[in-house]
Amino acid sequence: MDLKEIQNLIKFVANSGVAEVKLEMDDVKITIRTTLEGNVTETTYVQQMPAQGMPQQPLASQPIAPIAVVPVAPVDENAHFIIIKSPIIGTFYRKPSPDKPMFVEVGKNIAKGDVLCVIEAMKLFNEIESEISGKIVKILVDDMSPVEFDQPLFLVDPS
Repeated sequence: MDLKEIQNLIKFVANSGVAEVKLEMDDVKITIRTTLEGNVTETTYVQQMPAQGMPQQPLASQPIAPIAVVPVAPVDENAHFIIIKSPIIGTFYRKPSPDKPMFVEVGKNIAKGDVLCVIEAMKLFNEIESEISGKIVKILVDDMSPVEFDQPLFLVDPS
């Protein structure tokens, strides 16, 4: 396997969304690991396998420097905003009932204690109140969508 084939394999694995791939051929062992959430890292190890007649010696895995991907820190324009996260797992609702208006809209000023949404969990409707005052910048979840614990729901500008 030549360098060009290894580079193509790394690109393929990175684009496929697979977390880890191990490939063993006659004289080559390759492990590619990717973590694609937030930070992008790729670790690639190529190890030559010992020939059959030679004594077995442990070989250190060495990363291939020319094809390693260096993550670039993204510029986060949302760094000064506060993220309000879901305290529970359930279904996210933006209004108390289908015939009522939304709790909050983008651009609305909120105060500490204002109800932002309702999350239904096990047939119980839990009102999620704001712990800060500010202005709603973005609603990160669609109405009637399932949410996980600690999932971002709202971006709030505290200024």
